[in-house]
Amino acid sequence: MDITIHSSILQHNDADAALAFYRDALGFELRNDVGYNGMRWLTVGPPDQPETSVVLSPVDAYPGLTDDERRTVVEMMAKGTHGMLLLSTDDLEATFDRIQAADVEIVEEPTDQPYGIRDCSVRDPAGNMIKIQQRT
Repeated sequence: MDITIHSSILQHNDADAALAFYRDALGFELRNDVGYNGMRWLTVGPPDQPETSVVLSPVDAYPGLTDDERRTVVEMMAKGTHGMLLLSTDDLEATFDRIQAADVEIVEEPTDQPYGIRDCSVRDPAGNMIKIQQRT
């Protein structure tokens, strides 16, 4: 079987803020920017990995959600408990310094974790947790 990861989906609540974070702080490229019915979807990804993307989808794009469910999703996003993205880099310290200079919310500075990984954690503008691990 030949299966690859094509894209993952995270929700956003402000497309412009999400684009600024993923493009300017993380260095991702904008691959697609689609508007429909007053909503906006962004597709971003690492420039050197054109086959792998993150789709940033508006919370309101899921028609089956009740108002209470939508509020719960937004509350969970704000706490960093709804969506998570795990990234890796060859130089965690330099990557962290660049991200920190972009004035993003830092959750955890580069740390040696007890399970053998060195990583850091930040949140995107919607609150989604972004963990960046040192490649070994």
